[in-house]
Amino acid sequence: MESKKQAESTLSCEDEGTVSFEEGLFGFEKYKKFLPIPVEEDSDAVLTLLSMEDKDLAFIIMNPFLLNADYHPEVRAEELLSLGEAEEADYSWYVICTAHQPPEESTVNMKCPIVVNTRSRKAKQVILENEGYTFRHRLGDLTQKEKQIC
Repeated sequence: MESKKQAESTLSCEDEGTVSFEEGLFGFEKYKKFLPIPVEEDSDAVLTLLSMEDKDLAFIIMNPFLLNADYHPEVRAEELLSLGEAEEADYSWYVICTAHQPPEESTVNMKCPIVVNTRSRKAKQVILENEGYTFRHRLGDLTQKEKQIC
């Protein structure tokens, strides 16, 4: 496992430590503090979101924009305001991945992304109203789509 110093480089170079979910994650509402740990140093492509309250609870999260360049999450302004003051560039977005074998069969939840205010370190899982996003997008389909664009 990576050191805490490496883990603190997750969302951007200037961010440190845990992120706080005032409402928790859907289905895991009682867990509020998580430490994002990048799988690859200095990359936000794939991270482990480790609970600080239960060492056995962790999620794989991914940068949705690297999976789908057309991903465009839209949420109500009041949802973002609940994370504290920020500019658009201060928000980082992630989707939860459910891992399967082979990896192409893994899925990501593009419908309910996690948004993090990198200034306040507050985070929230939101539900997007866009019907084009579902709870289970296959990674194999997303990576195939990106290859076709190139």
